[in-house]
Amino acid sequence: MKKVNFKTEQGNFEGEFLENTAAKKILESLPIESRVKTWGDEIYFDTGIEAPTEGGTLDVNVGDIAYWPEGKCLCIFFGPTAISKTEKPVPASEVVIVGKTSAKPEFLRKIKSGTKIRVE
Repeated sequence: MKKVNFKTEQGNFEGEFLENTAAKKILESLPIESRVKTWGDEIYFDTGIEAPTEGGTLDVNVGDIAYWPEGKCLCIFFGPTAISKTEKPVPASEVVIVGKTSAKPEFLRKIKSGTKIRVE
C-alpha cells in the first residue's frame, strides 16, 4: 500500500493505494490537479490517465477509491450515489478499485463541485 495525499481548500485527506496495475499507473502520473465533480456521496475528477481496466466491478463500498475508465476519473465513494437504492454506493458503470480512504463522510460532503483538488 502506498499513501497519497488529497489536497483541497476544505482540507486534506489521505488515501492508501493498492498494488494493482491501475493503481500503479495512477501513482506514476502523480501529482494530478483537477476540479471536483460530485454525484450523490461520490467525489470524482478527471485525471486524463488511460489506466488498465482489469478487475472492473460495480461492487464498491464507502471509503473506496476507484478509477472510472469511462471518464478517466478517480472516484471517492463515501455514501449513496445518485442511483443507490440503499446506503451503499453504486457507481455509474464499472470501476477499478485502486485504494481506500478513512476520511469521514461529513468532511468529504463539504468538498463541492468545482473545488480544486491535488493528488500527490
